[in-house]
Amino acid sequence: MKILYGVQGTGNGHIARARLMAEAFAQRTDVQVDYLFSGRDANAYFDMEIFGDYQTRRGLSFVTENGSLHRFKTVKNIRLIEFMRNIRKLDLSAYDLVLNDFEPISAWAAKNQGVPSLSISHQAAFMYAVPTEAQSIVDKWVTRYFAPTQYALGVHWYHYNQAIIPPFVPPLISPSIPKDSSINNVDRHGRPKKSDFTLVYLPFEDTSQIQQVLQALSENRFYCYHPDVEFPFVEKNIHWFPPSKVGFHGALSSCKQVIANGGFELATECLSLGKALLMKPLTGQFEQFSNAFMLRQLGISDTLFSLNTDDIEEWLNNHHSTKICFPDNVNGFIDWIMAGDLSDTATICRQLWQQVEFPDEVGEKLRTASRVNI
Repeated sequence: MKILYGVQGTGNGHIARARLMAEAFAQRTDVQVDYLFSGRDANAYFDMEIFGDYQTRRGLSFVTENGSLHRFKTVKNIRLIEFMRNIRKLDLSAYDLVLNDFEPISAWAAKNQGVPSLSISHQAAFMYAVPTEAQSIVDKWVTRYFAPTQYALGVHWYHYNQAIIPPFVPPLISPSIPKDSSINNVDRHGRPKKSDFTLVYLPFEDTSQIQQVLQALSENRFYCYHPDVEFPFVEKNIHWFPPSKVGFHGALSSCKQVIANGGFELATECLSLGKALLMKPLTGQFEQFSNAFMLRQLGISDTLFSLNTDDIEEWLNNHHSTKICFPDNVNGFIDWIMAGDLSDTATICRQLWQQVEFPDEVGEKLRTASRVNI
């Protein structure tokens, strides 16, 4: 079988899920997979070796300013003629299947050329009856038509009796501290300090605002990863790092707690590691608000509605953590894809959800919620 895997490159979450799939695909001899990414500049991707000779397109993305989605500039940024041309020029005649993670060019090309297509994305979960917050009619339309596919499997933290699978997570990464000569990484015995810092990932917020808010919490140490940072440096109690898959995951395994936006993949990793999580959703992005809403309703995470010192300090003093075990092996899922009966979503959903372990109190809340009309 030959597959084209289209991946939305705007956020790192889509790429993280594709990277886990790519590692499994690379171990197989019964499938060949090519990758197409769109949604960010070609030179803005990093740690992409697993995808081999991947393709990039400009695609469609959103514009943010100071932690908010800027709808006017997002629409203004669309180059519709180029987008339509890319759809027409993408030749899928050599492929048996288009696998899609909210990537519009490959999705529309598959639709136009009659090539079977399967969506596996968090966005696809919102086409079903799941908890949402701040979702407009426009949001519903975009969710359904941005990257349409013949078959769709949502990815979410619970199935709500819908065609939704649980997220996959990589095997636990060995705790480590990002290395930098200017950072004191060891205690007085020379042992790594593994849990006395808070990991911060707020890529849509301005670094100066993050600095101002966190610097006031001088008794706490923060490790901040941000796309605007070019090299590691320290400014008082804040340690800044540029994007790095290995460095970030090492810090995630080592940290005490996490402050992040409302992205799905990072929240999933926090849950699988049992890290306390404070979510600051991107204003105007219903998916992130819905993620924060669901975890808040389950008592798993707290929500930061504006970037301010007081709320962060209160959370640091009163946070709690929850650990959920999600599947870490995608081979069974790939076997299901290779079997070819993509309409039989019930089988793979049942198999994968049997591998998920919820804490008793969380499981009971979810079962109760699935019995009512959302």
